[in-house]
Amino acid sequence: MDGSRNLRIGLPSKGRLSEIASELLGQAGIKFRRQSRGLFAKVSGLPIDLVFLRTDDIPTLCAEGAIDMGITGSDLVEEAEAEVEVRMRLGMGRCRLAICVPDDAELDSAADLDQSRIATSFPNVTARYLEKHNAKAHLVSLSGSVEVMIQLGIADAIVDLVETGSTLAANRLRVLEDIDSYETVLIQNDRCFDPITADRVVRRLEGVVIARDYSLLEYNVQRSQLADAEAITPGFNSPTVNALEDQDWCSVRVMVKCRDVIDVMESLESLGASAIIETPISNCRL
Repeated sequence: MDGSRNLRIGLPSKGRLSEIASELLGQAGIKFRRQSRGLFAKVSGLPIDLVFLRTDDIPTLCAEGAIDMGITGSDLVEEAEAEVEVRMRLGMGRCRLAICVPDDAELDSAADLDQSRIATSFPNVTARYLEKHNAKAHLVSLSGSVEVMIQLGIADAIVDLVETGSTLAANRLRVLEDIDSYETVLIQNDRCFDPITADRVVRRLEGVVIARDYSLLEYNVQRSQLADAEAITPGFNSPTVNALEDQDWCSVRVMVKCRDVIDVMESLESLGASAIIETPISNCRL
């Protein structure tokens, strides 16, 4: 291995995804300091160089070997048709790509878009989807906002990322069909310069991403009810159970999915458990 070369990870240079990526790396102990508008940064204590790039360039640059890994949107990976491996889905930046048409358009499916004009920043994804539905359209490829293209007479429909739908409502548009759902991902090429360090990065990020889905639940329960309590909170291998001074009672610690915490607390309370406490988890290894 060439000692003068570090593992290179591409990060978005600006925008919301840049903030998400920087925060995630910091929580995973991958510390760096970026000079204002700087293109490069070194990671403290690890043989890693960070390169700050346009988000939509990261899949292509990773596939070409300019960087070894990168954080970007799975929508951009698919659009670029980049030959990279998705090492992790990061559970953030979720959105969906949809075909949108005017509220009053007499269209029922993608097949109805044959011979129409469609404005989009995702011409490759759009063309593949339309082909599956036996529709051939004239695609107007744009790099910016496409919501107003119908009003400008440029297109009959658009294909764009949808989050809340408020922008569609403001432009009197409705979703005709969803193409797919996407999220922020960590990608890697098959020529990764330092696969050992790359695996360390993945494990560190896994610790943060998994932890976001779980809370630590602690409670006291009578030993006679312990089996029923463990059925409610089985944990991974098993809960951690400690004896209390009162031998009829014990203390239980267990990880619980965040989305299930309230229901689990209510079930434990109905069982007779007490002192039920939820604690957020910032990092873990499973």
